[in-house]
Formats: sequence, C-alpha cells, structure tokens
Amino acid sequence: MSDTQQIICSIIHFLKNQLSDGSLTQDGCESLEVAIQCLESAYELSEKDLSDIKVSLSEILKTHTTAPLDIAESQEATPEQKTEAEKFKSDGNNYMKTGKYLEALDCYTKAIKLDGKNAVYYCNRAASFSKLNNHQAAIEDCKNALKIDSTYSKAYGRLGLAYTSLKDHIKAKESYIKALELEPDNESYKNNLLLTEEMLTNTSNASPNFDIGTLLANPALMTMATQMLSDPGMQNM
Repeated sequence: MSDTQQIICSIIHFLKNQLSDGSLTQDGCESLEVAIQCLESAYELSEKDLSDIKVSLSEILKTHTTAPLDIAESQEATPEQKTEAEKFKSDGNNYMKTGKYLEALDCYTKAIKLDGKNAVYYCNRAASFSKLNNHQAAIEDCKNALKIDSTYSKAYGRLGLAYTSLKDHIKAKESYIKALELEPDNESYKNNLLLTEEMLTNTSNASPNFDIGTLLANPALMTMATQMLSDPGMQNM
C-alpha cells in the first residue's frame, strides 16, 4: 500500500468514526457514506487495507502541527526512556527500508518525545519528511539536529538534499561544503556539491528562453543526479 493510500485509509477511518459519534444529521451521514465509498473506489482500497491502519489521522496532524520542541529546555532522558527511544528509532529505520515512511515518521517522533536531545532522531525524521516531500519540515529537523551536535555531517548532508529539493541551490551548496569540512572523504557529499555547483552555473548563465532540456542532456550532470538519488550512503541511518 502506497503512502497516499495509507493517508486515505486514515481519513476514511476518521470519517467512519464521525458517522458513529452521532454528531451529524441524517443527510450529513448519507453524504459522508457516499464520500467514503467514492474514496474507497477511487483509491482501490480493499477491506484489508482499511483494517491495516498504522497511523491515525489525528496522529498525522499532531506530527505536523505540534509546536517545535525547545531543545534547550528538554529534560535529560532517563536510561529507560533512552532504551525505549532507541527501540522506536530501530522500528523507524525498518519502516524506512520497506517504504513505510508515515510509520517511520511516527516512530522517530515518539523517539524524540522520549529523548529530545538526541541529534540522530531529528536527522532520521528529516529523512522520512523528505521521503514524504515535506522538505521544509526536513530542513527544520536538520537544523534541530545541528543545534544538538554542530559536528553532525549527515545532518548537513540531508539539509543539502532538502534545500536541493526546494531548488535553493545556494543554501544546498553551503550545506554540502559544511558536510565536507566535517567528512572530507565522503564521495556522496563531493558529488552532491559538484551537482549543485553545476546547477548554479547553468542557472546563472541561463537566458530567458533557457531550455531545461539542455541541462538534462548533460551526461555528467545526470550521472551525479542519479548517484545522489540512489546512493545508499545517503539513506544509511
């Protein structure tokens, strides 16, 4: 089941709860039933899909709307909390490997709530946000990770990827340079920096009638782009 289908299943589950809580008129219930049927049909959802909900709609909303945790005021986690947080991180990593990014996001969020001073949890959650195309949230989590550990090269690397996705190549370049200062031999960071510099060069030299096809036809550039997107090192948790 895709991430989109998982979200739709969570929405349908929420709507069905609305049907049963007695807050709607008869007309409202009938309209909601039609809407549910349309969603099930449009997204080709089976009964098994609808019964296999890992993250509720309320949990998704909490993850995206909860006020940012003040790291400076976070209490030191107890040994028990750290152990539990590590388990959530491990579960999140396993979900990431199988493409279940919403479940991974939920696990990393739970780990952060237990131990809000662990930079790895923020950096891992940034990876799940990126997979869900929430690049601004990924940027915030990378910045949080760097507040905790300013020498965390992977956080700078993921920050660069998020900025690249938002086409902010200047900040992406700055991030990759920082990552390389901390980890000079990392080939992924080198390739990503070269790719970003190439994009900046082509952008600055582009005329009003610049054809993106010219950029995509550059074999060296496309090779680096492919490496950036497929390099397992960038997904290593």
